[in-house]
Amino acid sequence: MHYLLFYDVSPEYQERRAEFRAEHLTLAWQAQSRGELVLGGAFADPVDGALLLFQGESAEGAERFAAADPYVRNGLVTRWRVRPWTTVVGEDAASPIRPGA
Repeated sequence: MHYLLFYDVSPEYQERRAEFRAEHLTLAWQAQSRGELVLGGAFADPVDGALLLFQGESAEGAERFAAADPYVRNGLVTRWRVRPWTTVVGEDAASPIRPGA
């Protein structure tokens, strides 16, 4: 199953993230190496949020990531939420559905 972790960020996000970026990226690459985090990054133009794609049996990996993220712990992320995402098309779809099946 796939899970989307949405971040809403503070107005100071771009100015303050450099201070916490190395720790944030270390956490993200560790989650990726465990097979939990598939993709992640900030929205562009405007930089008003971020989206991270997780995979696993439950939302626990995404929730654990958010709780440990220095962006969250230091107020750069003002709100986060995890939503299950039913993926049906693509090589990595969790529940592939082909036409005529």
